Amino acid sequence: MALANGDSKVKPDGLIVSFGEMLIDFVPTVSGVSLAEAPGFLKAPGGAPANVAIAVSRLGGKSAFVGKLGDDDFGHMLAEILKDNAVDIDGVLFDQGARTALAFVTLRADGEREFMFFRNPSADMLLTEAELNLNLLRSAEIFHYGSISLITEPCRSAHLKAMEVAKEAGALLSYDPNLRIPLWPSTDDAREQIMSIWDRADIIKVSDVEFEFLTGHDTVDDETAISLMHPGLKLLLVTLGEKGCKYYTKDFNGAVDSFKVDAVDTTGAGDSFIGALLCKIVNNPSVLEDELKLIQVLKFANACGAITTTKKGAIPALPTESEVLELLKQ
Repeated sequence: MALANGDSKVKPDGLIVSFGEMLIDFVPTVSGVSLAEAPGFLKAPGGAPANVAIAVSRLGGKSAFVGKLGDDDFGHMLAEILKDNAVDIDGVLFDQGARTALAFVTLRADGEREFMFFRNPSADMLLTEAELNLNLLRSAEIFHYGSISLITEPCRSAHLKAMEVAKEAGALLSYDPNLRIPLWPSTDDAREQIMSIWDRADIIKVSDVEFEFLTGHDTVDDETAISLMHPGLKLLLVTLGEKGCKYYTKDFNGAVDSFKVDAVDTTGAGDSFIGALLCKIVNNPSVLEDELKLIQVLKFANACGAITTTKKGAIPALPTESEVLELLKQ
């Protein structure tokens, strides 16, 4: 990340590029029922990396999305949603031979989710190295990605190439594994592939459920979390749902409480959280080295995540900065 004259701040329009999948979530109109029992579904745009891109832009940041959509009505609808939310789509392609991915998301009574995916293959899985917009990747101050794009070729190779190009150009690498076990051949394969790129990231965010999956520990204890730190990792975050989050750096660690809200749907809450965090970091990287600044940033990010749970769907629920500031006043 380029610094000027020793100043810890980068240019205020620092670009955050998200890489991976964008899809349609179909969310039941009634919570606490199975897919078969649902009387109807609400169509909601989603996909974790795209959610992050829109979360960033909605908070006033500069973002771009890199991925492939189907050359179908849903794919073009999603591209328009990105554009309408001021996300750069110079890295978006359309595939004429595959459909845009779909996911049916079951909402339990507590707002937690279960997934059924339709992608065999979907367009996002077919992105190739040769199709990458290298200039866009090289312009990123932060490059954000998940693990779903590691599941199959050719997207896996495209993902690894994109990371390499962004890193060589000086970007910080931000990793949210976004575990979706039904998409992987096996749990062992999921764990192995998620960890295969672990030591390349500068910032990693996992949920408490992902922490348990990766470590075998059913509680987020500091000793185990610290064992996940690799030498180049600047910040490890473990989100704890309504309990907030824990943070770990090489010099300090701690916890930040969340905000009490009436949760309707937790879809996109983690994406809103990481998008808010990256927005703050891209404008002031010293946040990663100053615990008091980091705590303030994490309060802001927790507020973003909390607000996102109060509406159904991910992208429709992502907050603006004014909404977040209003919650922080309470």
